[in-house]
Amino acid sequence: MAHHAATPRARGLCAAAATFATAALMAGCSALPAPPVRADVYDFGPGLLAQSPSPSSAERGAPLPPIALPEVAVAGPVEGSTAVLYRLAYDDPRHLRPYGQSRWSQPPAQLVQQALRDQLGLRRAVLMGDEGASQLVDTGKPPVVLRVEIEEFSQVFQSPKASTGVLRLRASLADSTQAGEKLMAQRVFVVQRPAPTADARGGTLAMAEAAAQAAQDVAQWVERMGR
Repeated sequence: MAHHAATPRARGLCAAAATFATAALMAGCSALPAPPVRADVYDFGPGLLAQSPSPSSAERGAPLPPIALPEVAVAGPVEGSTAVLYRLAYDDPRHLRPYGQSRWSQPPAQLVQQALRDQLGLRRAVLMGDEGASQLVDTGKPPVVLRVEIEEFSQVFQSPKASTGVLRLRASLADSTQAGEKLMAQRVFVVQRPAPTADARGGTLAMAEAAAQAAQDVAQWVERMGR
């Protein structure tokens, strides 16, 4: 049987079909979902407390009485959230925004509680959780209770290139009695630290430094209260 050469029109149709098939294949590949971008995870780091100034052994003197430190509360943001938050003070300071690809390793309340426990624990035993307030100490009485609530923990941008880490917390000191806790003193602490870079990396570092300083301030305040 004789074989006839393909006509120019047939060759053109074949080429068009091949081009269409290639384009369809490429379109199918481009439609595949991209792998998710992993979020950057931050904590307070291992060296902040060690780097912060603390009294020498001679200055510290005798150990202080034990203290109960219940779970730190948070006002505003969803409880348990690990979002790294920021504000644009130059645009809309009332709008609290989360970074999309950055988060804390734990909820900020847990990180702040750890900083408080580390600082208070330099001179005294720290009884964690609400059950700590019901434990009896050497005197046969329940320990003094330190309750802390975070009112603000964010990176505040004064301009697109300048920002600070801000921690605002309310500390309440109470004695435990048979009738419940008796408030002895209360104070609001506000600590700000400049961020080295205008992004989540710089903001989390500044916020961690603010938490370390706040923990020192609270510990010194409790001691001045005679507790």
